[in-house]
Amino acid sequence: MAVTLKEVAIRAGVSRSAVSRTFTDGASVSDKMRRKVERAARDLGYSPNALASSLTTGRTKLIGLVSNNFHNPIFLQVFDLFTRGLQDRGLRPLLVNLSDETDPQTSVRMLRQYSVDGAVVASSTLPPGFAKAFRDEGVPVVHSFGRSSGAPEVHVVSIDNVECGRMAARTLVARGYRNVAFLGGPESATSTQDRYAGFFSELAAHRDIKASYSFADAYSFDAGRREMLRLMRANPAEAYFCGDDVLSIGVLSAIRESGLRVPDDIGVIGLNDMEMSRWESINLTTIHQPIRQIVTSSIELMVAMLDEPDRYPEARVFPSSIVERGTLRPLPPQN
Repeated sequence: MAVTLKEVAIRAGVSRSAVSRTFTDGASVSDKMRRKVERAARDLGYSPNALASSLTTGRTKLIGLVSNNFHNPIFLQVFDLFTRGLQDRGLRPLLVNLSDETDPQTSVRMLRQYSVDGAVVASSTLPPGFAKAFRDEGVPVVHSFGRSSGAPEVHVVSIDNVECGRMAARTLVARGYRNVAFLGGPESATSTQDRYAGFFSELAAHRDIKASYSFADAYSFDAGRREMLRLMRANPAEAYFCGDDVLSIGVLSAIRESGLRVPDDIGVIGLNDMEMSRWESINLTTIHQPIRQIVTSSIELMVAMLDEPDRYPEARVFPSSIVERGTLRPLPPQN
């Protein structure tokens, strides 16, 4: 049988309300009283009931973690960092799978049923209005990996996807490629749109370079492989900027199945720097997205909003960097 609050009170020689205050954040209790109660609790092996505590404080400490791309292995790392980071802050993550869901009100209603204290929308494909729906319902929200702007309507923590597109274009140009292509994820995804925009804005200054584009129907291995096999039936480009590492791995599979070699015949650069990209059998040249820093910053904002719900929305944008591996031809020697 679980030890009760009453048993702790008897062991400590105090009232039950004193025990309750000891285990309630922000409640008034003297240091002497706290020590007595905590000693009795340790002796009896007592753990406070989180649900009962929420009835007293009005806070559940539940944070909804909302995402819509469980097919992408990068989110295993994202979920691991979020869940451990929230738990280290005394918060409890509630994971919500929104695959194929487009109506934000569905997730808002679901999280309302659990009386969450806040929500993190962890997605690079959902539009800004999705996270805003939580704010409009009075739920503190952070949009991680979302589209940043100079005047965000909710807190956004992300990278500059337009600049990542430019970085990819500059990298391909520097290696002497003259026929390049962008292979993005879903065309409706904000991350796809921004990476496409940056890629082609950079190439606009290089009129001697031929550039094309296409889109996969998901950020997944199968989608990337399927689209690349289609492209291989025509005249493929010399090098591809794939809007995501898992797409890139699908592209590598399709190229090799077609009897061509990477990077000798076709070059590939991805984006994310997920763990699999470092595997010797993949060895993907990619753009590093600082996922750990994005998650840590998102949690910091969430914790701050729990104390200050009307905190003015801000956009935190982290820099990305090229990770050189083996799927692009090397830079030409400098004279």
